[in-house]
Amino acid sequence: VCVKANMATAAAMSFDAGHRDVVHDVQFDFYGKRLATASSDRSVKIFEVVGSEQKLVADLAGHEGPVWQVSWAHPKFGNLLASCSFDQRVMVWKEVSEGNWQVLYQTPPGLHTASINAVTFAPQEVGLVLAAASSDGSISILTYNGNTGNWSTEKIANAHSLGCLSVSWAPAFQPGAMVQPSSAPLQPSKFLVSCGCDNSIKVWSFSDAHGKWMQQGSDLAGHTNWVRDVAWAPNMGMPRSTIASASEDGKVFIWSQAPNTTNWQSKLLKDFGCPVWRVSWSVSGGLLAVSDANNEASLWKEAVDGTW
Repeated sequence: VCVKANMATAAAMSFDAGHRDVVHDVQFDFYGKRLATASSDRSVKIFEVVGSEQKLVADLAGHEGPVWQVSWAHPKFGNLLASCSFDQRVMVWKEVSEGNWQVLYQTPPGLHTASINAVTFAPQEVGLVLAAASSDGSISILTYNGNTGNWSTEKIANAHSLGCLSVSWAPAFQPGAMVQPSSAPLQPSKFLVSCGCDNSIKVWSFSDAHGKWMQQGSDLAGHTNWVRDVAWAPNMGMPRSTIASASEDGKVFIWSQAPNTTNWQSKLLKDFGCPVWRVSWSVSGGLLAVSDANNEASLWKEAVDGTW
């Protein structure tokens, strides 16, 4: 595992995570003190990270296939970690005591009929909610009801006809919402972006009027091969929405939408000349990390003139 410990100084460290097969995902928790890893050896490992030292504190076994991705919940919900796997399940793990993790929830049989490739928790303002993307072409939204203690499931069927590869939540509040004068309390909104094997990117929102998830506008077209990853940028006061996409066509696009408009404008970040696997924003949304098939990771920042 290779970890960028500090994006400002680009200090890196690497260590043997002890997995017996390929490591597919690595995620820090909210405080950057714990690190979760997902592997084809069907396990999830959790490490405490202090400076350049790492200590294995938990080894979570329960999946029956390769584990593709993990996601930490906001700490207001406790120490919760979600994982997704080729075994068609999402599992939510909870630390019930120090170093003791148990399965809090797993998706019911039949919710998905193929590999679940991505899982991510929603912004904490929305509640304890998960989104998962599957090779069966659908997206599922898993919501915890604190009053009943139960989880409910919703599905966006046929989101991507040939399979869905990634999903990312938008910030809970739309651009500019927190600086607009209003006497009414702000209400969080639910927006998602997804991508898949149909070479397309789609934006979804939950419609209270219709009581279901609906696509917003048309597909974001521009890639010519599978779109492997999408990431909606955190918004720290910028008057626009921003999405990054990575594809096997070697290109990374930056998609921008101005407030109160429906059109997305694309800008080519770079043609890397090889498949691009993942894109990830910094907490403030000011830096974009890109990993590609040349075994390289690069950091990108937008200049004042709009170039990267």
